Amino acid sequence: MENPLQQHWETVYKTNTAQQVSWTEEVPAQSLALIAELNLPKDAAIVDIGGGDSKLVDHLLAQGYTNITVVDISAAALERAKVRLGDAAATVQWVVSDVLAFEPTQSFALWHDRAAFHFLTNPADVQRYLQLLEKNVAGNVIIAAFSTEGPSKCSGLPVQQYSEGSMCSLMEGRFHKLKCDTVTHITPAAARQEFVYCGFSKNQA
Repeated sequence: MENPLQQHWETVYKTNTAQQVSWTEEVPAQSLALIAELNLPKDAAIVDIGGGDSKLVDHLLAQGYTNITVVDISAAALERAKVRLGDAAATVQWVVSDVLAFEPTQSFALWHDRAAFHFLTNPADVQRYLQLLEKNVAGNVIIAAFSTEGPSKCSGLPVQQYSEGSMCSLMEGRFHKLKCDTVTHITPAAARQEFVYCGFSKNQA
């Protein structure tokens, strides 16, 4: 049986087109730029958390990456991405799961999360997420969340806003900062949303 959060996101994706939701990016330029700086091998294990029907996977496939996993709580969102990709969808691992229930079967060279992390407003859930990172990431993390100047809600749900400092303090001891940027996203409805994008690398024991 679907949980209420899953029901919420299934409804969002079944009743709205990509142009009717705020997070759509034709080209996820900031994520792609941060990934390019990592110089990952093409067979590096990459996971996109809360990927939904994001076009990040399209661009990564076009660049030759061969080990991509997309995780989202909404099966409808992932189905839209599969339909868009056509035959190429068969080369991607698709996982329908709440991130906190995600059980990876491999360690990731890159964990990418644009706008899923900020929906975790319970401190215990944030700590669970950080434990998942520590356990399942061997390399790098890119997280994008609403900044302190960004929205306080998205799709009717409250979010946790972050500054560069608050994001880095959460990762301290586990990962070290590579860089953080403040980026303004223009939604399909032409609204402005401020994000903080941070890249981190795992501390080596």
